[in-house]
Amino acid sequence: MGNVYIFDHPLIQHKLAILRDKETGTKDFRELVKEISMLMAYEATRNLPLEEVEIETPLQKTTVRMLKGEDIAIVPILRAGLGMVDGILSLIPNAKVGHIGLYRDPETKKPVEYYCKLPEDIDKRQMFVLDPMLATGGSSSAAIQMLKDKGARNIIFMCMIASPEGIEVVHRDHPDIDIFIAAKDECLDENCYILPGLGDAGDRLYGTK
Repeated sequence: MGNVYIFDHPLIQHKLAILRDKETGTKDFRELVKEISMLMAYEATRNLPLEEVEIETPLQKTTVRMLKGEDIAIVPILRAGLGMVDGILSLIPNAKVGHIGLYRDPETKKPVEYYCKLPEDIDKRQMFVLDPMLATGGSSSAAIQMLKDKGARNIIFMCMIASPEGIEVVHRDHPDIDIFIAAKDECLDENCYILPGLGDAGDRLYGTK
C-alpha cells in the first residue's frame, strides 16, 4: 500500500502559509511554488539510489557516492503543474520532463485528456507526477494511469495541498503509489475546491480568472 508523506519542515510550512494568503500576488505566488517544489523535491528524493564512483581530487584519488544513472523524469499535469517544474529542475537539472494535459469537465467533474508527451524510456525512470493541488483525485489518478499504460513502473505523486477525498481516490485506484504533500486540508466544497486550500492554483500562477 502506498504511503502519504506530509512535509512539516518549517520552511515549507512558512512558505505554504504565504502561498495560501489571498493577498499574495502572481509574481510572489510563482516564486513560492518554485521554492516549495524545490524543498519538497529535496525530501522526496531522499531514497534515490547511489553508486560508488572513483574520482580524483586535487590531492588524491577517492571513492565517492553519486546518483546512479540519469534515470529521473518529472511530469507536470498541465497547466498548474508547470509551476513546480523549475524548482525541481534546479536540483535535478538532468531530469527529463514530460507533460500530461487534463482538464476537469465542468458538468461531470471527470478528467478529460487533451495532451500527452513523455520521454521514450519511462519504464526505466523514477517518475515524479506534479500538481500543486490534489482535490477530487480524478485528474491525478488518470495521469498516473496514463503513465502506467505507457510502461512506467516507478511513480511518485507530489503536490502541495491535498484533500482527504483526493488521497482516498488515488490510493483506491493506485494502492502502490506514494503521495508526497505539504499539507492535508479539511475537505472539498460543493464545487470540488479544497478547503481551506488556496483557490485555483493555475489562475493564481498565471494571473487568469
